[in-house]
Amino acid sequence: MTAYLVKRSLLAIPVLLVTAFLVFGAIHLSPGDPVDIIVGPIAPPRVREEVRHKLGLDQPLPVQFGLYMSRILQGDLGQSILNKRDVSEMIGQKLPVTIELGVTAFLITYLLGIPLGTIAAHNRNKAADWATMVIALLGVSMPAFWLGLLLMYVFSVNLRVFPATGSGGVQYLVLPALALGLPFVGRVARITRSTILEVIGQDYIRTAHAKGLRQSVVIYRHTMRNAMIPVISLMGLDLGYILGGAVVIEHVFARPGIGDMMLRSIYSRDFPVLQGCMFVLTAGIILGNILADVGYVLIDPRIRR
Repeated sequence: MTAYLVKRSLLAIPVLLVTAFLVFGAIHLSPGDPVDIIVGPIAPPRVREEVRHKLGLDQPLPVQFGLYMSRILQGDLGQSILNKRDVSEMIGQKLPVTIELGVTAFLITYLLGIPLGTIAAHNRNKAADWATMVIALLGVSMPAFWLGLLLMYVFSVNLRVFPATGSGGVQYLVLPALALGLPFVGRVARITRSTILEVIGQDYIRTAHAKGLRQSVVIYRHTMRNAMIPVISLMGLDLGYILGGAVVIEHVFARPGIGDMMLRSIYSRDFPVLQGCMFVLTAGIILGNILADVGYVLIDPRIRR
């Protein structure tokens, strides 16, 4: 297991480097100039050139990328163009807010999706199955930002149960976590249902029933353990989708997390901040996939062999 984890971690390094290259190229080739944000578009050319030289933006892109990668390899994400603060420090302040939202939305997704899929599978073509699939379809069809605005209108504006924006306590977390997690519940429920139905038809499940085992034992010890492998695979992917969705949801609910900071850095053309945020989010997605791979081994000993 240790050797496997080391190997997967080493394979993650090229992915991070390629991501850094793509993000760097996309940012620097897109329209707009951070110098306009700093000194204004009508500043004298001499002032603009001085600022450009000070920021290193007058050098060729390959040289800029080489300097950026050398700082990355030393653990330095650079400094913000606008406020001159270390990007690592800024991300360290915002990251707990994003992790809090992402973990809560992740738990909502799977604590609701897996039971709904299980209920649907064991009540195939019955009312519970159809109701669950309708809920799943609605969840998949709703964009997270639209659901967030709907939840805000109902529970903040009309019922005044939860605050609409901000962060601080649990009451500020409920609506954005629901808006981020609920659209993924339907997909998890559908995959759980289909994998359980596939496992139920296997010979060893019929043998377990023939041996007289209780229904609960057959479900949780034999059926669920084998049916969870595709769901665990989905967990690694959903972690990335949830972290990406947090960018929009944090902006909708005015939560001071990495997502909101990323959007502000896009508006202000603050290259180092945007590159640092993308690097950290990519690392989080890779970590989620590594944890999913470890989950395969823990739940299915055949993979370990």
